[in-house]
Amino acid sequence: MRFKAVLFDLDGTLLDRNTSLVRFVRDQYERYSPLQVVAKEDFVERFVALDNNGYVWKDNVYRQLIDEFSIPEVEWDELLDDYVTGFRKHCVGFPNLILMLTVLRNSGVRIALVSNGFGQFQSNNFESLGISHLFDAVLISEWEGLRKPDPAIFVRALSGLGVEAVEALFVGDHPENDIRASRAVGMKAAWKRNGGSSNAVEADLVIDDLEELIPYILGP
Repeated sequence: MRFKAVLFDLDGTLLDRNTSLVRFVRDQYERYSPLQVVAKEDFVERFVALDNNGYVWKDNVYRQLIDEFSIPEVEWDELLDDYVTGFRKHCVGFPNLILMLTVLRNSGVRIALVSNGFGQFQSNNFESLGISHLFDAVLISEWEGLRKPDPAIFVRALSGLGVEAVEALFVGDHPENDIRASRAVGMKAAWKRNGGSSNAVEADLVIDDLEELIPYILGP
C-alpha cells in the first residue's frame, strides 16, 4: 500500500457541487412563485454565475438577483434561510464515490475530510452523501478556527489520523487551497480537475474520476 491515509476536500471533490447547486436552484424557483417573474433557466444561469463556484456567499447572490430581476414579494434573507436548510436535500456525489471510499476503507486506509466553509452547513452536506461512516476524522474550517491553505489545518488532520505527511495523500480540486497547500506540508496531492486543463496545477496525480485513486493509493 502506497499511502496510510487519504485526506479529501468536499466541494468539487467528493460532492458534485455544480450539479447539486443547479438541482437546488431549480427546486427553489419552482417553490417560490415571486422568482417566476424571470424564466427559470435565466434565473438558474445567473445564480450559478453570481455564486462563483461557492466563493460568494448567498446573501450577496440573492440580493443581486432580487435587484437585477426586480423580484417582488420575497426577501433575500428568506431565500437564504431556505438555501441553508434545504441545500442538503439536493446534494449528489461524483460517480464511484462510495465504491472508492469503501475499497480504501476495507484496505485499511485511514480517511479524513478537510473542508473550508461554515461548520453546520458543510457537515449537513457531507452527511447527506451517506459516506460519513467511512471517515476517521472530519475537519471543517469554521469549527477548527483554521482554513486551507493554512498548513496548520493539514497538520491537525494528520495528527488526528496518526500519520506523517509523507504517508498521506490529499485529494482536492482547488489548485492553491488543496494542491499547493498540501504539498507544502509534505503530502502528495491528487487534483480532481473537473474538466480543467491538466497543465493548470502541479500535482502528483490528475484524475477525472474518483475510481482512478484506487490503484494509485493502494499501489501494486
